[in-house]
Amino acid sequence: MDHKTTFASLDRFEKGGVEIIDDDVKHYAFSNVFEVASKSLSYEKVVVAKNMQYVLEAVRAEGLSNWFAAAHDEFVILLDGELEVDFVALENPQDIVPPASAGTIAIAGEPQGARMGMVRLQHGHQALLPANSAYRFRAMRPGVLLIQTVAGSLSIEKWRDICLH
Repeated sequence: MDHKTTFASLDRFEKGGVEIIDDDVKHYAFSNVFEVASKSLSYEKVVVAKNMQYVLEAVRAEGLSNWFAAAHDEFVILLDGELEVDFVALENPQDIVPPASAGTIAIAGEPQGARMGMVRLQHGHQALLPANSAYRFRAMRPGVLLIQTVAGSLSIEKWRDICLH
């Protein structure tokens, strides 16, 4: 049987359902990240998968985000749109990101520290969001991010809304 891979986008996606898995990789469902992002506020971090303390968050990327940081590395993949990520090496990271903290932390205002540069992402591109560094996103048009991180205070769990609607 031939299988066709179809890439979804924020403007064009199909709501998935429960599918019986027969141990063939092509049958594994990912998640309805596009639907979740289509109903989310800009840069709201909605958990779509969880494994112990680790989460995958679907994020609607639109416009310029606030600054964020984490005490651990995070990882982002752009599923739809075009995006720039700005980075700052925090001058005093322990003042902003307590070493034992979990998940992403929002930074009020402009972070203090040396500019580390910027990364441009297009569909399918990935980037590391390094520990103890500030980052912000700039979307050229609405799009969808998937962020791998540790569950934290900004992680929003909407399992009932995701699974029942």
